[in-house]
Amino acid sequence: MSPKGIVGGGIGSIVIIVVVLLLGGDPSSLLENIQLDTQTTTSNYTESAEDKELAQFVSVVLAETENVWHDIFRDAGTSYREPKLVLFNGRVQSACGIAGSSTGPFYCPGDQKLYIDLSFYDDLQQRFKAPGDFAMAYVIAHEVGHHIQKLTGIMDQMDELRSRLSPKEYNKYSVRLELQADFYAGVWAYYTERMELLDEGDLDEALNAASAVGDDRIQKNTQGYVVPESFTHGTSAQRKKWFYKGFTTGDISQGDTFSTDNL
Repeated sequence: MSPKGIVGGGIGSIVIIVVVLLLGGDPSSLLENIQLDTQTTTSNYTESAEDKELAQFVSVVLAETENVWHDIFRDAGTSYREPKLVLFNGRVQSACGIAGSSTGPFYCPGDQKLYIDLSFYDDLQQRFKAPGDFAMAYVIAHEVGHHIQKLTGIMDQMDELRSRLSPKEYNKYSVRLELQADFYAGVWAYYTERMELLDEGDLDEALNAASAVGDDRIQKNTQGYVVPESFTHGTSAQRKKWFYKGFTTGDISQGDTFSTDNL
């Protein structure tokens, strides 16, 4: 069982370096600045050379999400408060409780932090058969989507529902919460595509990842059968649908997964 309150659970290095060089900067120093700007912290985290490269990638993606959401919030007449990023190995203590690697990446609304165990990148490729940098970028953008829900009050409403609904009834709302986070990830990808930062095949990587982490596929692969009433994140088809809707519209007003009957 996941700790209470946890939710969620290419833009390749060549493109990033080219953009930096065009701006006349040093790629390595910019990546260090991005890690500082995104307030990256570590917990039980030992960094290998491979982890360092992936950590830099995660920081760059997070910085790109911040650029997009700052603009969207500003256009709406308000300001965007950035989440913090925590990298960990094995297990980590958050405001939502203690979580292990089996939890996967998650967002904790209690401290407004994204928790990323970099080993999940290997899980995406090997366990979920969803390779590619943009598959991981989708996961990060999805967790940022939960942060958007915290800032807009959706998370607080979900906490109220959790306190008065049975687990089975709450699961129905949890699915809608997760699909909206997928939609927000798609909105971010929409603006990233407009900035011409997507490589050929990136969209397919994201859609494949969204499909790979659908409740029906995970249950089928792990236990051999599907139990729809236990779904908490949505089916593969639903997760692809809502990410793609965000990607094709870029319009946050079309992401109300809680009012529609057609998930």
